[in-house]
Amino acid sequence: MTVRPITRVALVGAGALALLGPLAATSASAAAEDARGGDRVLAAPYAVEPYETVNVRSGPARSYDKVGSVTAGQPRGAYCWTRGETISDHGYTNDVWVQLVEGYVSAVYLKGNEYGDLPASARC
Repeated sequence: MTVRPITRVALVGAGALALLGPLAATSASAAAEDARGGDRVLAAPYAVEPYETVNVRSGPARSYDKVGSVTAGQPRGAYCWTRGETISDHGYTNDVWVQLVEGYVSAVYLKGNEYGDLPASARC
């Protein structure tokens, strides 16, 4: 008789583990994605952070292809800054574009100084 209750406990426990499996896998993949985002920051000499979601372009102007976007508050690795199309938004006007690992973003949307907090000497 003692075998039957133990078998039930084992089956219930196995069922709970089966239900938790996908949850654990999802958490692991989310952690891996966070780590990749961190790698993108560490891969470049500087880090920038947009204060709103911003389009990433293949070159320093809106006429270049959109290659992605960066979510507000998500730090990204940056290499340098260059002059490009003048952008005006939120009361700021600037022709500085910052080269990220993924492409270019206007410094108008980045926290910090007119160069997106890169040093003036970091010109491309």
